[in-house]
Amino acid sequence: MSLPVSFKIASFSALQRGVPAKSTLILLGDNQGRVAEEAYNLAEKSIIHSLADSDAFRQKRFAVRQTFLFPSGAAAADRPQFARLVVINAGDSRNFSNEDWLSLGGICRKVAGICNTIFIAAALPDKIVSEQALTQLVCGFRLRNYRFDKYKTADKSATEDAMAVTLVTKNSGTALRAVEHAKILADSVILARNLVNEPANILGTEECIAHIRRLTGLGIEVEILDKQAMEREGLRALLAVAQGAQRPPYLAVMRWNGGAPAQAPLALIGKGVVFDSGGISLKAALKMEDMKGDMAGAAAVIGAMHLLAARKAKANIIGLVGLVENMPDGNAQRPGDIVTSLSGQTIEIVNTDAEGRLVLADVLWFAKERFNPCLMVDFASLTMAVIIALGNQYAGLYANNAVLSEKLAAAGRLTGELLWPMPLDSAYDKKLASLFADMRNSCGREAGSVAAARFLQHFVGDTPWAHLDITGTAFGTEKNDYNRSWATGFGVRLINQFIADFYEETA
Repeated sequence: MSLPVSFKIASFSALQRGVPAKSTLILLGDNQGRVAEEAYNLAEKSIIHSLADSDAFRQKRFAVRQTFLFPSGAAAADRPQFARLVVINAGDSRNFSNEDWLSLGGICRKVAGICNTIFIAAALPDKIVSEQALTQLVCGFRLRNYRFDKYKTADKSATEDAMAVTLVTKNSGTALRAVEHAKILADSVILARNLVNEPANILGTEECIAHIRRLTGLGIEVEILDKQAMEREGLRALLAVAQGAQRPPYLAVMRWNGGAPAQAPLALIGKGVVFDSGGISLKAALKMEDMKGDMAGAAAVIGAMHLLAARKAKANIIGLVGLVENMPDGNAQRPGDIVTSLSGQTIEIVNTDAEGRLVLADVLWFAKERFNPCLMVDFASLTMAVIIALGNQYAGLYANNAVLSEKLAAAGRLTGELLWPMPLDSAYDKKLASLFADMRNSCGREAGSVAAARFLQHFVGDTPWAHLDITGTAFGTEKNDYNRSWATGFGVRLINQFIADFYEETA
């Protein structure tokens, strides 16, 4: 798993009293080859200039230049004795987004390499580095530090030494708060990554429930509906998916009461198919192993609830995840079956591999009827069709409310968890028409992602609602500066930003 890493804070003046041997100093420069004036107290000015004052450095954002230091003479005695100096071109930091700071933090972790003692001078020329920026910088470092190798048996003892990172800043109070918040943020994303990365023989429905129950330690109220409880409630669409599996289905409800008692809650809904074989409509063998990640929507909701509770968000939030496994069996649902959903609407099953929407249909209706939320957002690795449309850069955003759609898209732009608004109107209903039931659960290849979202819209009523199809962004994406993992944890930072910016009560 991740290397142990700890952060502490130091002032520029305090560092002049010495540093541990073999330590690395990382400075942040700009696209003019400058560093903060205070940085010259930490390393010789001529050496810094030799690294930063070149076209190759100035013209490439996030360019890295480094050198080993061999201090000598009287001048060296006035400065800390670092073994290595690294300068990173932060570009024009005036226009940085949260993701830019995340990337910068990830690059700091990359250049740290195997060095266990790191000093990051968190200062820029002509700019105050805000608490939010420091939070993202540290979070990016932690997220880049993450790895999922617990099942590899190679000896890792040589690289398991704890890493000590010191943030050198002008404002220790701001930096301390940033470090604390960054740990909560990173831990929550890593929780989601871990859940998605785990193999399906290790992480089933019951193991997911165990993870959810641990959230009670943060003050989250947890309610678990088992198969018998869901039968009494009438979640027959969800239960139909689980018919062929030996693992029991569950509906988990997580409730964080951080807002005023009279405040209507936000509902976050996650698809939690712990493994999706396709059922009787069996998937092709190629890449079927990726379907251990078909519970990425549930993982995003669990990670988000962890984050919101850990930072004590001033809002009322309900997290709901439907947990099932979709397997072929003598008792599995068949193409041609008709199920009656919790809403009373009937669904013809034409493809048992279009199972996630059945789970979400019942959970969305359950959330709407029981909690009367002010809005609902669901997360699901619902269709491969969304990858054909958007690739791995954007998740599909479908919403019945334009204001909600724009707020989510804005949070996506700020965090780098990007959303692209997609069409959603009644013209697509004809693709869902059934000869035998109110609708069918699949429409074929054309407009597959849109039709799936339109299917879900039949189960939300008039409640403002958005569906995020995260198939292309939740796992198997191209690696970036702050994620080297198969699972990304997509959605955790996005929904946290969305709630903080638009729905959290302020003092």
